[in-house]
Amino acid sequence: MSTRATDRDGSTRVLVVEDDRGIAESLVRGLRQAGYDVEGVRTGRAALAAPSPDVVLLDLGLPDVDGVEVCRRLRARSDAAIIAVTARGEEADRVVALDEGADDYLVKPFGLAELLARIRAVLRRRRPAEPEILRYGPLALDLRTRHVAVDGRTVTLTPKEFSILECLAADPGRVVSRQQILERAWDAHWYGPTKVLDVHVAALRRKLAAPGLIETVYGHGFRLGTVRANPRPEERP
Repeated sequence: MSTRATDRDGSTRVLVVEDDRGIAESLVRGLRQAGYDVEGVRTGRAALAAPSPDVVLLDLGLPDVDGVEVCRRLRARSDAAIIAVTARGEEADRVVALDEGADDYLVKPFGLAELLARIRAVLRRRRPAEPEILRYGPLALDLRTRHVAVDGRTVTLTPKEFSILECLAADPGRVVSRQQILERAWDAHWYGPTKVLDVHVAALRRKLAAPGLIETVYGHGFRLGTVRANPRPEERP
């Protein structure tokens, strides 16, 4: 089971403001599985009437009140982290949302791993003294210091290796596609050979030395799987 130092008690509250029912349900489900306390609303008025959360995922194309106006009014009364989520990709829209108080901006479509990373980032900026650690079996990732340990043993990773592991640890058990990992660890417009990912994953497995931790799902991608902890010296035959 994966836990977060900041989320595992359900204290991090996320408000999803999205008028598309299918997208909203997917976001709420994914965020709850990641350990967040989530409420979903479908209009700007409902967002403004909701109790103040820690993070707001705000669709700018709402049916009743313009999302930028909702952003401005939320920022005037709350210090919640606001991530503008929209299909608008033009720079002007991003600038307006950020000028009105948004902390970050996501353009649809996006993956859950990227969304979770953005949420962690805005929370770190607003809670700089609060460490955030992802734990899964013997694995521990400190996202602030980028320290990695397996069964208490420090593992030194390259920046790419850490990004790959973070992408998988954000939602243990979920299959993350090769393209999603490449976009997260390399670039959103990666067009190079995907074989480079296999080389880094192989190196990552050797360094972690935790059999079964990173599973290959052929034809799809990778995921964190069932972990077989290394036996202690006294347990070895």
